[in-house]
Amino acid sequence: MMLHNRISVDPEIRHGKPCIKGTRIPVYLILDLLGGGSSVEEILDDYPDLKTEDIRACLEYASVIPNHHLLTKG
Repeated sequence: MMLHNRISVDPEIRHGKPCIKGTRIPVYLILDLLGGGSSVEEILDDYPDLKTEDIRACLEYASVIPNHHLLTKG
């Protein structure tokens, strides 16, 4: 599990929403992009600071965190 290396939750960043570590990019944004049909390559092109492992960590996070409200925008 790579979550501890790639995903962080900090109440000072994005109101505590899970983000890709070292960025202000929330997990839900990446999941929304993937769900909307964007490919990993397209996301990496749009967010050049991200790595493929960051995208995988977002997917892993979504699969192991049962509390869906942590992933939502609201």
